[in-house]
Amino acid sequence: MVTRKPVSLAKAQNAAEETWPDEPMRFTEDHVDPFLLWAVKKSASDVSFQSDKPIYADIHGTLYPITFRPLDAADMAAILNKIYGPDALARLASGRDLDVSYEVKPDRYTRFRFRTNITAILSKGRDAAQVTMRVLPNQPPTMEDLGVEPEIMKAWAPRQGIAIITGPTGSGKTTLLAAGMRMLLESPRGVGKVLTYEAPIEYVYDTIEQRRSLVAQSEIPRHLHNFADGVRNALRRKPNIILVGESRDRETISASIEAAQTGHLVYTTTHTMGVANTISRMISTFSIDERQERALALMESIRLIVSQALVQKVGGGRIGVREWMSFPDEVREKLMGMDFTDWSAEIQRMVQLYGRTMAKSAEIIFEEGKIDRRTYIMLSSST
Repeated sequence: MVTRKPVSLAKAQNAAEETWPDEPMRFTEDHVDPFLLWAVKKSASDVSFQSDKPIYADIHGTLYPITFRPLDAADMAAILNKIYGPDALARLASGRDLDVSYEVKPDRYTRFRFRTNITAILSKGRDAAQVTMRVLPNQPPTMEDLGVEPEIMKAWAPRQGIAIITGPTGSGKTTLLAAGMRMLLESPRGVGKVLTYEAPIEYVYDTIEQRRSLVAQSEIPRHLHNFADGVRNALRRKPNIILVGESRDRETISASIEAAQTGHLVYTTTHTMGVANTISRMISTFSIDERQERALALMESIRLIVSQALVQKVGGGRIGVREWMSFPDEVREKLMGMDFTDWSAEIQRMVQLYGRTMAKSAEIIFEEGKIDRRTYIMLSSST
């Protein structure tokens, strides 16, 4: 096998700007796992394979090319076959993107997991592909690792109802949710039976002590067709906690509400920003004639909303900044006594009393010197 010597990018200042020293003249399936292991050791959080481009890695929030040669069609075919299988190109041609999990096991005791998305693109006038692989830790971080505020941890485990984690793509929603689940599993009294429905499964809990808890994880659509089917499936299995990877449509939101109303604790995520906006967006998924009834059912069920943004940290790395609000009985009763169209303005006022605004959280970490002024201004106006 012919390999290319390490090539340092022009005026590289640190090891993150080096290319893979074992880069081959032609990628085969056998090169994929060693390359991914090297990228992990370089602290890459994401790796992107794209037709007609070098391979890129996101290292501490900055994108670096980490191969010298652009990938051609043969390289991409080998990479897709290794990561997904021989029918990857046919599925892309049918107009579908592909979400899968991928695992590398360098030995029997070690494994590295990746959340993977494969999407068809156009490159140089022809059909091509981009593969984005998010590196997942071997076990979920702790809430302390993430710097989660004590108020959020205290409100994290209501007896029943819905807790919603929100934020844009790449904001660390799944990581925060997994850290919260780890906190519950490691509690001395345990949490009973936990059922999760994820697309794909990102964090696993094999190494987390679960003396009085039992976790079963199902992948959508590998094990069940969709999230709504997952919630309906959960209700037949007598769980204590149901984790729904994403509530993006009226069927899933309705199913989650119904599960909470029958005494379960439901955790889920949405792609929204801000407490008030989250509730408005969830209600808007329903038709006009059913919004009033669904809005009241949602408000009756909600216990906690945490909205997170992930931003560059001064000195390198990234930091989570959070807006949150808890919904005790008196808050829910007051809001249910109002027209749901007036909730947004009232919730914006109540966030300061029953949680913390994004602007306040940004101000705190700015004064601690953790983010720069530009990031502080951006966060202060984001919700």
